[in-house]
Amino acid sequence: MNKYITTTLPYVNADPHIGHALEFVQADALARAWRLRGDAVFFSTGTDEHGQKIFEAAKKAGKDVHSYVDHYSNEMQKLKEALDLSYDAFIRTTDLRHYKAAQEIWRRCDAAGDIYKKRYTGLYCVGCESYKTEKDVNDEGHCLIHPHLLLEEITEENYFFRLSKYQDALIDYLSDPKHILPDWRRLEALAFVQSGLEDFSISREKARLSWGIPVPDDDEQVMYVWFDALTNYLSTLGWPEDQNGAFEKFWNKGETLQLAGKDQVRFQSIIWQAMLMSANIKLTDKVFYHGFINSAGQKMSKSLGNVINPYELVEKYGTDATRYFLLRHIHPTEDSDVTWEKLDEWYGAHLVNGLGNVVARVLKLAQEHIEPIDAQVVDSSTHAELVVKFEFAQALDVIWKKIQDIDEKITREEPFKLIKTDPEKGKESIRGLVKELHTIGHMLAMAMPQTSEKIRNAIQENKKPENLFPRLA
Repeated sequence: MNKYITTTLPYVNADPHIGHALEFVQADALARAWRLRGDAVFFSTGTDEHGQKIFEAAKKAGKDVHSYVDHYSNEMQKLKEALDLSYDAFIRTTDLRHYKAAQEIWRRCDAAGDIYKKRYTGLYCVGCESYKTEKDVNDEGHCLIHPHLLLEEITEENYFFRLSKYQDALIDYLSDPKHILPDWRRLEALAFVQSGLEDFSISREKARLSWGIPVPDDDEQVMYVWFDALTNYLSTLGWPEDQNGAFEKFWNKGETLQLAGKDQVRFQSIIWQAMLMSANIKLTDKVFYHGFINSAGQKMSKSLGNVINPYELVEKYGTDATRYFLLRHIHPTEDSDVTWEKLDEWYGAHLVNGLGNVVARVLKLAQEHIEPIDAQVVDSSTHAELVVKFEFAQALDVIWKKIQDIDEKITREEPFKLIKTDPEKGKESIRGLVKELHTIGHMLAMAMPQTSEKIRNAIQENKKPENLFPRLA
């Protein structure tokens, strides 16, 4: 089976945060699980680099906008090594190939009669980079997503997309449970569409905002950042030329999965799907929405000083420990709370005293008392099924149950004593422990690939490795 998986594109107006790391690591675990099953996989991510927020942030920082987006895109790309990500492509919306794709989807929507121009006055949220309707503001008239920002009343002539035309088609699409997980996000999207759709602005006057992809055949307008950015899911595959056949293989003839945060439902499952309908392109097969990560009961923000940077996590705990935290201790679909105190506790209890201790005990016994064993190749496909069902924590629970079982077996059989009184029986006990550890090593490949490799190499060498998870200073 051909599998296509993509994250959303982080907006390059700030350093990476733990929410980006969560989405990337979830996607990476899924991609690795699919590959383990023998699927052909195309895994993509990238950066979203146009729009008013970017332009204003660069100006405020006193930087050229091009060098500004280059800096933050590079910071995002460093996550590949920091988190051991196995993606196949990194698309930037400032790439020439993306410009071509965004302009082509515009032309196709225009040819379908779905783009028109009109003068418009509306309340604009710079945070969302979109106009707001009555459904999108609170009682004080502020944006629901960015209540701290004042909405600006703007009058300008823009191009609009006929979203309303696709209301019935979107209801049909969203009525199928297979297209959105978790299901309550699907019902949220469905209810929004059923309440009535309004056409939305898809361009900005170049005189007001020059930082964007030019609208085809109109030098006075640039594309609305979301109309531009959403097209990355196609441009990363080489669409529309598709010279390498990746679009045909992974989009048309494959199963497509997009990962996104819970605040993305309208963009990913409504606006983007309507754009695909208009351009006569196959719709996304499935979108998986994750929750947010808070700290000590509060939303992370620079002003509160509680933002957790993924590079800080990796520096303190290591790559695989960071991946472990995100996959086992962050709920896949609901909001989760993280503090440094919790991270220290998880690291010590589950990694230092759990996995790390078991590996050290078993391989010390093996190194001292048995010859290297020829461990059989482990079929981890059943375990991979838990991951591809987005049951990341459950998949790791299975592994930690096996770690607990090894601990209990050592306590029960006492091979360190048995080897003295009955050497053959003691050796057999140790061989059994090594085989079980070998299985754990294979099962860890999707979540903690570096640790998985270290365990399997140590078993092959029949040598106790250096501490996998050093104690915190």
